[in-house]
Formats: sequence, C-alpha cells, structure tokens
Amino acid sequence: MTITSKILLFVVLMFGTSSPAWAQTTKQKSNATAEQQVITLLREFLSKVADPAMHERFWADDVVYTGSNGKFRSKAEIVKNVREGGLKKPGDPEPTYGAEDITTHVYGDTVVVAFRLVHHAGEIVTNYRNTGTFLRRNGQWQVVAWQATKVPEETPPAEK
Repeated sequence: MTITSKILLFVVLMFGTSSPAWAQTTKQKSNATAEQQVITLLREFLSKVADPAMHERFWADDVVYTGSNGKFRSKAEIVKNVREGGLKKPGDPEPTYGAEDITTHVYGDTVVVAFRLVHHAGEIVTNYRNTGTFLRRNGQWQVVAWQATKVPEETPPAEK
C-alpha cells in the first residue's frame, strides 16, 4: 500500500466514523435549540396573556384548542375573547400565569410540550395540566393543538 493510499484510507476512516457522531451532535443541538425557542415563546406568552397581539402570534390559524371546560375554540374565538377582556372580570385582581414541570419532546419541526399552568388571581391559585403541540412554519413556532385540563383542588381528609 502506497503512502497516498494510506493517507486516503486514514481520511476516509476518520470522516466515515466521525460523521455519524457529528450528525448526532448537530441533531442534539438542533433539538435543544427548538426546545429553548418553544419554552421561551411559552413563557413570553404567559407573561403577555392579556395582549391580543401575543395571541395572534402564539396560535396558528388552524389551531385545535380544547379548553379546560371541554369546549373547542378557534383562534378567532380566542383572540376575540381576549380583545373583549374575557380573561378578567371587572374588579378581579390582575391574574398572573406561570409554567412549571415542563416536559418537551422534539420531533424535527414539531415540539410537544406538557406542563402545569399555575394561575394566580389574588389569593386564589388554580392549576391546570396543559399539553401543546408547536409547529415551526416559515421559521416561526406556533401552537397547532392545545389541551387544558383543570387540576382538581385537593380536599382535606375527612375528620373522624
């Protein structure tokens, strides 16, 4: 075997064995980036939940949304409700929202997110389990499916 053949074989072996590792590392970085982008968008949404423009950005036009009351809503209905102040009744304390126990699964241009939504309205705290499916279209993440379930309040054990 000539020196040129040995060098060529060495180069092929180096790139041939490192390429799958490089591809895996790139995929992991891409998944981490997608996950970070979606979680950032979720947190931004929850901090601006009273802003109709945020809802326009967050929900895809073809979103499939099932609220905690079991009712289906279209994007147009969601945005209309926000514009009309449907998230807060007059005299109610200003609500805040947070996301805890976030779990994500990345599938290319799709990220499924499950989390506990914590809603604070003054002294009242309500918890929901939400699952959302985010799809990247034209470089922008939007929710295409959403399911919200109210977590029942814990009842204290009955006294004996």
